[in-house]
Amino acid sequence: MTLLIDCIDETENLTEEQMLEIERVITFAARKQKVEAHSEVSITFVSNERIQEINREYRDKDKPTDVISFAMEELGEGEIELMGADMPRVLGDIIISIPKAIEQAEEYGHSFLRELGFLAVHGFLHLLGYDHMTEEEEKKMFTLQKEILDEYGLKR
Repeated sequence: MTLLIDCIDETENLTEEQMLEIERVITFAARKQKVEAHSEVSITFVSNERIQEINREYRDKDKPTDVISFAMEELGEGEIELMGADMPRVLGDIIISIPKAIEQAEEYGHSFLRELGFLAVHGFLHLLGYDHMTEEEEKKMFTLQKEILDEYGLKR
């Protein structure tokens, strides 16, 4: 299965190996979720200031957060679907705050890489349509996240 992942570290704090590990865990999650081959996703690692700007602009929340996802397949009002049979499936964008990941890894007592993997998988599942607005949705999404991370080997 080939998933095209565009990883960008705007903070320049991640090692090549850390970025490759995140790509591997997302590829693993995509395989588990039976995502079509040649689908595309972008993951951008940013500062707290940058994610706060994005959170303010798109979610009207003027504070930094850990991860934000923008699903490309959710059509807004008046938008039409432009997907053709021969076009790759563009899942969307995942934006992760590196400072928040560091802070939360310390808070939860697990590795920075485990937290990055958790945030990446969380964002990825949002791109696939999972959500946690209700207790039932939250249980389903968080159980799936844990299964993916545990099976991949990024345990707490």
